[in-house]
Amino acid sequence: MDVLLIYDISEDKVRNKVAETCKDFGLHRIQWSAFTGKLNHNLREELMLKISRALGGSGGNIRLYPICSKDMKLFREINRVGD
Repeated sequence: MDVLLIYDISEDKVRNKVAETCKDFGLHRIQWSAFTGKLNHNLREELMLKISRALGGSGGNIRLYPICSKDMKLFREINRVGD
């Protein structure tokens, strides 16, 4: 299933750990604090456990949204590179 993971973490070191963990799970960065990719249920749970450990006692907000294939078919993107 496709997923969207977004986060707001103030500490650079922790934020970088979370980003690297997302990449380790095959997710692709679409914004500085947003990743997307395909993960099954077990991998989603494992990813959130690892991110929770990386967050430790630091403050932060991490959200993982599963997106069904029907909704992914409705996906649209505008990606322009300015002058």
